[in-house]
Amino acid sequence: MKTIKLLLGLLVLGTLATSCYTEVLVGDTFVDEPVFNTDQVLSSYDLWYVDINATRGGGEVPFLQRAFTISFVNGTLYANNNMVGIGKTGNGLGIDVGYYDPLNGTVEIDHDVDGLWLLEVYVVSNGTLELRDPRSNTSYFLEGYQANTFDYDFVFYDNVDYFLQEYDAWEKTYTSEEGALNDFDEENYLRFLPGLFQSSVDLPGTRIPDLQWDFEGNYQVYNVENDETLKTLTLAYDFMGNDYFELYVINDSTIELYHPDSGTVYEFRGRGYQQYLKTGKNPTVKKRKKISNPTMKVKRSRKI
Repeated sequence: MKTIKLLLGLLVLGTLATSCYTEVLVGDTFVDEPVFNTDQVLSSYDLWYVDINATRGGGEVPFLQRAFTISFVNGTLYANNNMVGIGKTGNGLGIDVGYYDPLNGTVEIDHDVDGLWLLEVYVVSNGTLELRDPRSNTSYFLEGYQANTFDYDFVFYDNVDYFLQEYDAWEKTYTSEEGALNDFDEENYLRFLPGLFQSSVDLPGTRIPDLQWDFEGNYQVYNVENDETLKTLTLAYDFMGNDYFELYVINDSTIELYHPDSGTVYEFRGRGYQQYLKTGKNPTVKKRKKISNPTMKVKRSRKI
């Protein structure tokens, strides 16, 4: 038997426990356990951030694996499955992805794509829930936030890898006059796939289906020690060496790459946005996985 970790002395979730009790047999003794109101617990926060790195078990609940946040609102399940538009789509809650029915300690979810799921609900602590799939013995841990205090920028920077993959291509729209000439000046398009990047020297304005991907290799996003708002990016070209950039997110369709070796600033704009569950694209393509970007001990080079 799994114990419901209900902390009655804590605020918000703790106060949602009812005064009802149920008898549970532990060994040869009956003990009283508090019963909480599942519906009130699920709706106690506007958004639940899916802490994918805390997931336990070898199975998978597909719609939780895709979502950055989920929300339970009057029987409708909402999710932010994309970095693009997060904080704006659905007043911050994301898109409607299905329905839910709160039961006694469980929630039945009818997802638009993934069908019916019966998940066990456990209160871990104030502001943290565990949703467990008993079929695969897999648990997801959710952190509760109100919409007006949710740090969308943190979520964005914490998941930059997925943001880069949400466009079919990134087109170079600006190159600074400052900076030494270098080979990257010739590249006008980038594309990011899981663990792989491609680049093209095709002319600006080329249709995405007509792009010829001239180069490819592995890429890596890094955290920067003592600088939470800076990411760095390395492009490891096959047979051509590496390029190193400071990565700046301007908005949800524009990034800047600063090339310290040459002192050049490049601006790229996303083309071909992939909105999951709202297009004909396969919704199983993008799934989050446990990831911990390595950390670089570098100093910000670009002067802003």
